[in-house]
This record gives sequence, C-alpha cells and structure tokens, in this order.
Amino acid sequence: MTENASIRQRVRERAAKTGESYPTARRHVVAEPRPATVVIAVAQTALRPDPRSRAQLRESGARVRELVREAAGAGAALVQFPEGALTSPHRRAMSGGGPGADWPAVDRAALAAELDAVAETARELGIWVVAGGIDFAGDDPRPTNALFVISAHGALAGRYDERMLSRTKTAFQYRAGTRPFVFEARGARFGCALGMETQYPELFSAYERADVDCVLLSTAGNPEVPGGFVTDAAGHAAANSFWVGYSGPAQAGEPPSGVLSPSGTWVARCAPATEGIVVTVIDTALGDQARSWRRAVRAAAAGHA
Repeated sequence: MTENASIRQRVRERAAKTGESYPTARRHVVAEPRPATVVIAVAQTALRPDPRSRAQLRESGARVRELVREAAGAGAALVQFPEGALTSPHRRAMSGGGPGADWPAVDRAALAAELDAVAETARELGIWVVAGGIDFAGDDPRPTNALFVISAHGALAGRYDERMLSRTKTAFQYRAGTRPFVFEARGARFGCALGMETQYPELFSAYERADVDCVLLSTAGNPEVPGGFVTDAAGHAAANSFWVGYSGPAQAGEPPSGVLSPSGTWVARCAPATEGIVVTVIDTALGDQARSWRRAVRAAAAGHA
C-alpha cells in the first residue's frame, strides 16, 4: 500500500508540473512498456449514395472487404475507411420528393449484413477496421452518421457518431452524436472524427488531453472548398502533436487520403481520385516531447492567470 501511495503521489506531482493527464504521467513514472510503432492503412474509396439499393450496399461492402484484405496482406494492424464507405446517403437520392430523408425505405437488413461480413473479414484476418456508415440505434427515426470500429476479433468495439453536423445534415439527414470515442489497438490510442469536424478545433484538443496517439478523420469531402479539410487536419496534427489518418473519397477534385505526422506533414498518400490504400508506420512516441512541453507551458500560464 505504501509503494502504491508513493507512486500515486509521484504521478500527481508530475501531472501538476507538466500538465499531462494522469494516465500519461503514470506511464512515465512507472515506465510502463508501450509498443513503439504500429502499422496502419488508410483507404480511399468511391461512395455510393443510395442505402435503399441492395446492389449499391453489396458493392460498397465488397469493396471494403477487398481493401481490408489488401491492408492485412501489407501488414497493417488497422485500416481506416472514409465517411460513408458502407453507404453515403445523398440528400437528393433520399428525399423522395419531400423536405426530409426517406429513412424508412433504407434496406436495413442488407446494410447490417454487409457490416457483419466486414466484421467477419476483420476476424478472419486479425485486423482492426474503422469504416463509415449509418446507424439507427435509439428511438429517433433518423440515423446517426457513424464510424464503426471493429476489433481484430471481429467484434464491434464501438461506434463514433458525428457530433458537429452541417446545416444540411441537421435539417435533412441525421441526429447528432453526443460524445467522443477513444479506443486502443495494438498498444496505440485512437480518437475518431467525421465529416466536417476539422472545423472544430476543440474536438481535436480534447483528444490531445485524452492522450490519443492518432485521430482517425474520415470524411466524404468538401466540394465547396476542395482541400480545406486537409489544411485543417494538418494544422490539428501539428498543434496537438499527434498523427492524423485522413480518409476521404476517391473522387476527382478531392485531395488524396493519407497519414499526417505529428509535425503536420504527409508521410504517405493515396493516388489522386483512385480507389486503394496507403500503408505506413506510426511511431506513438514521436510527438511526446512537443506535447509534454506545451502542456507544461499551459500549466505554467494557468498558474499565473
């Protein structure tokens, strides 16, 4: 008990001095081993707009599974897909001539079957899969815009629902999510973001405080300002000293998907407007020094406020 109390005190002292969270401070105090690196893949896929179409759902699911196999074959521990990789409902396709989306017409059985098939592929290959789709959990007739996180055992480890919706999504399509989502895979901590959430830096600074090593940002793109989300993502990576996986659509005019380092520079990118994956190694310790220093500066500034 004495030793445990001593460790707790040292952790609290370090956290107060550096501004680190308790888990991060404890890792330094007790020197808990962490894998230095993890291999991830980022996918770039075509998005299909009609979840009422069983053919489109099957086509999307088949393409996701094909790229999961490619990522596993390249040695990736995790593969990330864009927003809407399983289905990316378009407002016009879903409107049915009215002001809102025709959600009752969605082929939910086919959508669930494709998600289950992706989970079985993840289990078979022992790889984590993070893929965008829609989820109808709860009493609200509208779904959430979701990222499904499937473990290497083929189990649904959790779901991130987009919280900061665009005006169109709010008015015509989805209900908003309410909380962040953090998970651990192969010793690394990942956070999730969706859609246009690069426009909200507070979401990314909150993930920094949660000690994530990498934020997986999946989007369907930004036709109004092509490349705008990429600029934001690079800034968040550099400002928070973590990796960012940027996964978007294989579409002309959209910037290529890839991985940003904790300095905000690209380390790997897909070919423009082409379906496929890119694989790279992320070093979970790369941003630690810059992050610790910034936390110490913030803690000192707060002490003088």
